Amino acid sequence: MDWISPLQLRKIGMLSMNRRNVDYIARYNERKSYPLVDNKLKTKLVVAEYGVKTPKLLQVVRQQHEISHFREQAEAWEGFAIKPAKGSGGKGITVITRRDEDQYVKASGAKVSIDTLERHLSNILAGLYSLAGTPDVAIVENLVQSIPELARYSFQGVPDIRIVIFQGYPVMAMLRLATTASDGKANLHQGAVGVGLDIGSGRSLNAVQFNRPITLHPDTGLALENLEIADWEQMLVMASRCYEATGLGYMGVDLVVDVTEGPLLLELNARPGLAIQMANGRGLLPRLREVEKLKRPHFTPEARVAWAMSKFGAFE
Repeated sequence: MDWISPLQLRKIGMLSMNRRNVDYIARYNERKSYPLVDNKLKTKLVVAEYGVKTPKLLQVVRQQHEISHFREQAEAWEGFAIKPAKGSGGKGITVITRRDEDQYVKASGAKVSIDTLERHLSNILAGLYSLAGTPDVAIVENLVQSIPELARYSFQGVPDIRIVIFQGYPVMAMLRLATTASDGKANLHQGAVGVGLDIGSGRSLNAVQFNRPITLHPDTGLALENLEIADWEQMLVMASRCYEATGLGYMGVDLVVDVTEGPLLLELNARPGLAIQMANGRGLLPRLREVEKLKRPHFTPEARVAWAMSKFGAFE
């Protein structure tokens, strides 16, 4: 499909931020459900009850005195990720890929000491990265090792897949690839690449960086036009289950594909961004309205996914 300009996107139903906030987030997301998605630890616990796997939890650091236990346990870990439970936008996340004697090697290749990691944990507990600046909890998870088929497209970072779920239905998806500009993080606002994915098949549609069309990854040089995600339907079902788990009507579900564990949930977002429309070359609004028109909603994740794949698929 040819690239569609922002003006054309508006004509075909591009969802604006104001409309998203008023007509979808405010209308379909109950405030009582927000703590389940704004706190990564609560997310892990609640989605596990609905058969949605997440990266293995290695340690939870709640108090300053528990940081010393981290030093002891870290010696046995080959790779791990430190995350603030209430962080957002990738802030405060430190990924360690391996050890080099007494140094810990980050995804970027930079080396840090155990003292630096302990200070980072202390900053997390103090609320430096939390949404409201309130005291936080640090989560230490097992390192996600992306499958080679996807990892080779990303630069110094794990590629992830964002799926927008509305009333339990997957309505739009994209693959996010880290770049030099994004500092190894899959964040489109920081310069990551967004590759629109067909809901019906998991095949790539368009690719953008900084909302501009591209055909090659800026760092790896690999073509982005013939990508296809394995286990696609399984990932859509996982994302759909998060509707029952949280009760949120409109959310973003971020998944990764681990080389040994398969698809895993990274986090949920009750206020997913709108750049996914640019990556897809399509507006969200017509799809949201199609779901709203349903007189008899499908009650299982599998049924909702089957309907969405047939309704929103772009390929025969």
